[in-house]
Amino acid sequence: MPNKETRKEERRKKKESFYNDAEIWWDKLDNTAHIFPVIAGESMSNVYRISVVLKEDVIPEKLQEALSIVLPKFKGFNVRLRQGLFWYYFEKNGKPAPIVKEESYYPCRFIVPHRNKSYLFRVSYYKKKINLEVFHVLSDGMGSLAFLKELTYQYLRLVHPSLRETHGDTLSSDTSMNREDSFLSNFKKKAAKPYVSARAFLIKGQKLTKNEIGIIHGYMQVDQLKAVSRSYGVTINELLVAVFTYSIYMEHNEEMKDNKAIRVAVPVNLRGFFESITTKNFFAVVSSEFHAQKENYTFEEILDIVKKSLREQITPDNLMKIVSYNVSNEKNLLIQVLPLEIKKLAMYYIYRKSSLANTTTISNLGNVVFKDEYAPYIEKCNAIIALSKGQSLKGIVCSYNGTLAYTFSSILVKPAIQRRFFRKFVELGVDVTIESNGVYDE
Repeated sequence: MPNKETRKEERRKKKESFYNDAEIWWDKLDNTAHIFPVIAGESMSNVYRISVVLKEDVIPEKLQEALSIVLPKFKGFNVRLRQGLFWYYFEKNGKPAPIVKEESYYPCRFIVPHRNKSYLFRVSYYKKKINLEVFHVLSDGMGSLAFLKELTYQYLRLVHPSLRETHGDTLSSDTSMNREDSFLSNFKKKAAKPYVSARAFLIKGQKLTKNEIGIIHGYMQVDQLKAVSRSYGVTINELLVAVFTYSIYMEHNEEMKDNKAIRVAVPVNLRGFFESITTKNFFAVVSSEFHAQKENYTFEEILDIVKKSLREQITPDNLMKIVSYNVSNEKNLLIQVLPLEIKKLAMYYIYRKSSLANTTTISNLGNVVFKDEYAPYIEKCNAIIALSKGQSLKGIVCSYNGTLAYTFSSILVKPAIQRRFFRKFVELGVDVTIESNGVYDE
């Protein structure tokens, strides 16, 4: 008689076979995705952008053709969101691909499905740049990167026939199509609440006009960042979080009289911890905490506090606790039988209570690698993250070909923290090249 693991694998293969072959199919949202349709709207889109900058201008017609070829192969993107009695769910979309448009407005706007052929992503371009914007309900950055890479490959094959002759229109063999809910697969048992819910220090200031968002990209050499990190005995990610924390502290220490901590939310990609290749969301959020308990702190003191805070949380045991806590709520029988409308009220209430527990967020997509034959056509990559309740300034990171792009998105008029952040890296011996979307140009 097959054991529990064998039966589990057989069920997974059966589901995967149905998912791949059925003309009409549906799919569950992953554990993390349930919250996004509840809280998303014009003022908080839950949309992020990943961009590839080519070495030549984009030909819109070829990009549209590439999207039409690639989209049917990515069933995780070829969906629309439906509302059931108990949960939201995905259903096959099957409409023609959304229209590729030239970028003409601020990034990461809310995606209104009925204006986008019911799709939950958009593709745009500007000069040499291809943008993929994704509603977080579909996937995290890792899943969206796979889609953007294949879109870029297909586009380059259409523009450069020699590439198409060699590779045809097939997806790369290393591109995952896995749509497992890795939260449910790795759930062990109910765990105590692992999150801090106390209110954090929030960055205040005059805001930009409605729908306006200020973007600043800072490009730094990875080798220089590694040298600085090694000299302090930290990782690059710990260094980035610490400099961000230090910059907030230096700009706002006079306002931090109410004993609130600077908390930086850091999403952690769980795939490496749990051997997952899913293209659905699979991340956990930890929070670096700096609590000012004296008058003046040096950068080195803040760096040490941030390093300890992150290392205490980014461990397999603690990440498992976060996964288990999140999944246990979804698996609760009482919650399962509640109608979706009641669940939505509860989820929104919980989100409102927890949303002010972090000062800001830094998301790191890691190092982006393109296949050798396409790399000569690609100049760089960057990303942008939307703002959320209480967080008027956020950062997102990705690297390509030895260059790290650190991008700030903000709805604040003054870019004082961003300026101090990049100046600190220059002080540490790191060269910085700045680009912006013009909001802060004088």
